Order: sequence, then structure tokens, then C-alpha cells
Amino acid sequence: MWVRARMRRWQKRSGYDKIDLYTRGSLHSLVWLATLSQVLLTVTRPVRESGAPLALIAGTVLAAVGQIAVGIPLVARTMDSYLGRRDADRRLLALGAVLLAANMSGLLALSAYTGVEKFPELQLALGASVAPFMTSFVLVAPVWVSGVFQALLVGGLCVGVKLTGGDGTSVLSTFLGVAFSSLLITVSVRLSAWSLGVMSKLREAQDVETRLAVAEERLRFGRDMHDVLGRNLAVIALKSELAVELAQRGKPAAVDQMVEVQRIARVSQQEVRDVVRGYREVDLHTELAGARGVLRAAGISCSVEGGSPRDVERLPATVQSALGWVVREAATNVLRHGDPRLCVIRLRSAEGEARLVVENDGVSPATAVSPGGSGLNGLRERLASLGGSLEAGPTGDGLFRLAATVPLPASPREPAPALQEER
Repeated sequence: MWVRARMRRWQKRSGYDKIDLYTRGSLHSLVWLATLSQVLLTVTRPVRESGAPLALIAGTVLAAVGQIAVGIPLVARTMDSYLGRRDADRRLLALGAVLLAANMSGLLALSAYTGVEKFPELQLALGASVAPFMTSFVLVAPVWVSGVFQALLVGGLCVGVKLTGGDGTSVLSTFLGVAFSSLLITVSVRLSAWSLGVMSKLREAQDVETRLAVAEERLRFGRDMHDVLGRNLAVIALKSELAVELAQRGKPAAVDQMVEVQRIARVSQQEVRDVVRGYREVDLHTELAGARGVLRAAGISCSVEGGSPRDVERLPATVQSALGWVVREAATNVLRHGDPRLCVIRLRSAEGEARLVVENDGVSPATAVSPGGSGLNGLRERLASLGGSLEAGPTGDGLFRLAATVPLPASPREPAPALQEER
């Protein structure tokens, strides 16, 4: 059960969240594996039998463990710094550099006791000791700074191996091992961070696109309000001025003008109600296209089955308006609840009724829409006036389904054609 619950939570994560978790997990694993392998190489038999002080061995191991303790939070902070979320902690970065120097100094000191030729694991241990700090350093340092630092680091280690008694072969092995390890870490870490940065910008672009879609809808609503009220208010102002002038002259025509002002005001009031309730008239085809556009802008794959203009026009106007409201409320719920990735809208007409089904994933019991929500209750009341019904609730496996059914009036000419059978 625990594994299944974890798998469900993993499936509900967005693509960016999965890549972010995978990238950070890979970098953390690199720090852990490199440090643990270096610790194991530090306590091999040549070191234990070399007569090296126990304090030196323990200090080298503690320096390696300290690199883990500092490297794990440092990777998280430098990754956030690379993505532009917050600044890197320079004090933590400096502490990581100090621990790296102490770790490498301890390894070189141990090789002086064992002899470089009797400590062949030295090159591997030195290469592993570089990983915890370099994983974070390459994320915040410019490429040329990172290159210069690695060149100085490799050169210093080669000099250290030479001073501890290493021959030319040992120096060359150290140069190749540490240089290859540093280069591999630099390339892999920066590529991983770059990929994550691209995904982050893509998600931000999708968020901006969603906000623009909402802003465009608000502008459309504002234009409708202007079209409805602009002319009528101008007429009301002119007729009111005319009525005032006529009243001042004592002419009875002023009463007629005020009656006309009253009539226009009432008409405007009704038109405003129509705009607020549904932009005058709710068009089912427009609502289907709008829902698909808004959901896709939010990164949700949305498909509409059986919603072509020809199919929609076959439905009575009252049925179209009611189902248009259902589509609008369903799209709002999909955006508001859960973490959906897929939404399917199906429309069919058969056996004397029209049926609209909206189904989406990414819904858990904690985020499922309550059947008693005010929006759904309003839809039920609207559909009930036409003899229809509404069903909404989770269907299992993280799916949520909203189904609206409206009976079609009997036609003396021909029965209502089927738009598309529900799958």
C-alpha cells in the first residue's frame, strides 16, 4: 500500500517536478557515492599497516564526512542560485573549499607514510575527494573561473604527489585521474543544470500564457460591457440634458424624454445582467473551443470529441446554452483542483437526450470537488429547469468525471442525430 501510494504521488507530479527531483537526486547521489568510496579507499590495508598515526587517518575520514555534510545543502543552494531563485551561500562555499583542501592534504600525508607505489588507490581517492565541492562550485562559478581553478587544483596535486615520493608515472596517473574526474563532473553537472533551467523557463512561459489567456478573457468581458453600456449611457446623458432644458422652458415634452431615459436605463440594466450571466448568450461551440485553449495554455492536454460546429448546431438553443455553462464550470474546476495532465470532453446526442462528459486526471480524494459546491449546485438548478441532471465525482485511479444530461424536445421532422457515442 505504501509503495502504491508513493507511485500515485509520483505520477501526479508535473514533468518539471520529476526532472527537478531526478537532477537533484543525481547530484546528491554523486556527492554521497564519491565521498563513501574515498573513505573506503582511505582505510585500506596499505594505510592501516603503514604506521600512519590514527589521528591522521581519522582526520582524513572526518574531512571527507564533513564534505558530505556541507556538500548536500551546498548542492541545493547552488542549484537554486543557478536557476535564479536565490543567492548562493558564500560562507558555505568557502567552508567546502577548506574541507576539500584538508581532505586532499590528509590523503597526500597518508601516501607519504605508505609510499606512493604501495598506495595505488591514491589517484582514485584524490579524484573522488574533488567531487563534493566541484559539484557545487561549477554551478556558481563562470566557466573560465572553474577551468582555472581545476587547472590549479590538478597542478597542486601533481606537485604534492611528487613531494611525497611519487615518480613520473604516479604524477601522470594523478594528473589524468583528477583532470578526467573534474572534467566529467563539470560537463555532467552543468548539462543537468542547463536542462533543468530550460524546463523551468518553459514552465514559466506556460504560466505566462495562462495568465494572458485569462487577461484576454477579461478584456473581452470589458469590451462587451463597453459595447452594452457605452451607447446607452451616452443616449441617457443627452436625453437627460434635453429633458432639463425642456423642463426649464415649461414644455410638457420633458416628461416624454424622462420616460425614454427610464426605458433606456431598464434596457441597459437587463443587458448588463445578460453580460454578467453569460456574455449575453452562452455559445456551446465557443465554450468548447475556449476551454480547450485555456487548458492547453495551462499545460493540460485537452481533446474535444463530438463538438464540431455542425454537431452543436443540431442541438436546441436552450440545450446549447445549458451545456455551455457546464463546459465553463468544468474547465474552471479542472484548473482549480488537483494537478491534471489530461482532460477529455465528450458530447453526444442519442435516444432523445444530449450528454456532455468532462473527465480529467490528477485528482486525489483530498482535492476532489465536492458535489455540494456552489458552482455545481448552480448547474444542477439550471439543468433541472430543462429536465436535465448533473453527476460529478471521482471515479477512481485519480480520475474525476462530470456528466450532464439534458432531454431533447421531440422533433416532428426527424430524430436528433447522434454526434458521437461516448466511449
